[in-house]
Amino acid sequence: MKVMVNTERCKGCGLCVSVCPKKIMVMDKESINSKGFNTAKMANQAECIDCAFCATICPDVAIEIDEE
Repeated sequence: MKVMVNTERCKGCGLCVSVCPKKIMVMDKESINSKGFNTAKMANQAECIDCAFCATICPDVAIEIDEE
């Protein structure tokens, strides 16, 4: 599975970062979307355990889990 963040929907709330058990969902300090928010990103897809906690907690439905 692959975690994809829709950066234009993300408002940088950090909820996904707080629930990631592997601590691989992080805030991207270098990227700002068109609304002026730093967005979330997956730091290391290979370490992801496919729990989908990040997608479940996202209030803006900005995270999708793609079953490759």
